[in-house]
Amino acid sequence: MLRNRTTLSQFLLEEARRHESSTGEFNALILDVALACKAIMRQVSYGALAGLHGAAGQTNVQGEQQQKLDVVANELFLHATEWGGHVAGMVSEELDEPYRIPAAYPKGTYLLLFDPLDGSSNIDVNVSVGSVFSILRAPTPGQDARLEDFLQPGTEQVAAGYAIYGPTTMLVLTVGRGVHGFTLDQTVGEFFLTHPDMTVPPAATEFAINHSNRRFWEPAVRRYVDECLEGRTGPRGKDFNMRWVAALVAEAHRILTRGGVFLYPRDSKDPSKPGRLRLLYEANPVAFIIEQAGGRASTGRGRVLEVTPTDIHQRVPFVFGARDEVERIEAYHAERYDDDNLDLPLYATRGLFRDAN
Repeated sequence: MLRNRTTLSQFLLEEARRHESSTGEFNALILDVALACKAIMRQVSYGALAGLHGAAGQTNVQGEQQQKLDVVANELFLHATEWGGHVAGMVSEELDEPYRIPAAYPKGTYLLLFDPLDGSSNIDVNVSVGSVFSILRAPTPGQDARLEDFLQPGTEQVAAGYAIYGPTTMLVLTVGRGVHGFTLDQTVGEFFLTHPDMTVPPAATEFAINHSNRRFWEPAVRRYVDECLEGRTGPRGKDFNMRWVAALVAEAHRILTRGGVFLYPRDSKDPSKPGRLRLLYEANPVAFIIEQAGGRASTGRGRVLEVTPTDIHQRVPFVFGARDEVERIEAYHAERYDDDNLDLPLYATRGLFRDAN
């Protein structure tokens, strides 16, 4: 078996050989992240047997109720990656401020940003959840990272990936040379390359959106979804299926393997939040993966990876998937819908959410 399969370690070593200046620090960080994901997988699989289902009784900086497994997964991520001397600092969805590397450990050349357990609201109903991460270069290697060091656009990522904990556990990774999927063999505790060169299928017949928010959508999103729902008799001339898992990692994995488009658009439900998903450790890593796989990732109005962050927990609208579908949605947002804004005053020509264009 070992002769016929490429392990994650072998894959990373082969990638490092392409770069004469490689020190091995980057590979070691990826392997530390993989270790964290293995440990989280074990805790997720124990579930109620370990008393880890249900709320933790506290909220995070997002104002969201933390699940017990959110807290456990966050600790596992921190402990697996803080000690090796590879990172200068970390940002987590579950922490208000950047995580300072303990003084006892050396500081490295990278920054690690992550959501330790995406989709944790699905845990109690036994639906797939995951972890997602982004790696940036530290502006001042060897020193404690400052908050502003993390505020880099997604184009600066050197790697991104996610682990999905489903019927099998997979680690999907990009280091800027395509997207590759590794499946965990629990008998030997190793990730093996099983899905090389993953690509987003160009033709889409599925879309994912939370349709219960329709009354809050912008006209462009209503138009796109309505056209999909009209199927063969509508302007698209084909039938679409609608999906919604309520877990970003699961949605991204389905699109990578089966195609389609995902929308978590800007809406008027909460005017204080221009979007729902966090830029630095959710949208950016998924956008990097999707673009490396030949798809497109957007805010609905422009490329996600070019958004300049202003806060480590900044939220953005997020649309990604098949390139043609995302470009269609962007084109719809560029049009004016004055006649359709009568029941959406926040999007009227002089409304709160109306773009200058």
